[in-house]
Amino acid sequence: MLETEAISPVMRALADPTRRALFERVVDANEITVVELTRASAITQGAISQHLKTLKMAGLVSERPEGRKVYYRARPEGLEPLAEWMNHYGVFWRERFSDLRKLLKEIDP
Repeated sequence: MLETEAISPVMRALADPTRRALFERVVDANEITVVELTRASAITQGAISQHLKTLKMAGLVSERPEGRKVYYRARPEGLEPLAEWMNHYGVFWRERFSDLRKLLKEIDP
């Protein structure tokens, strides 16, 4: 069975559209700072920092301090609980669609 403790923080973190967009920007960059994320955004630096904190707690980003700057990088392994969950339910839905196809063929020969 799937571990709900592992997937819940990831799902909560990615449920917010602003945070999801921020995560995508971090993914697209090798490393990026809060200042760089703020520059191309209508969101305040404080709000971006809060979103990054949530992403970090969910295991989706890591940080690397260097002097006064902190660089953020995506952690692909943080998405593993979500990928496992989707795979589990993907099998479930494929089976259901297969059953539905069989049923529809029986109804409409």
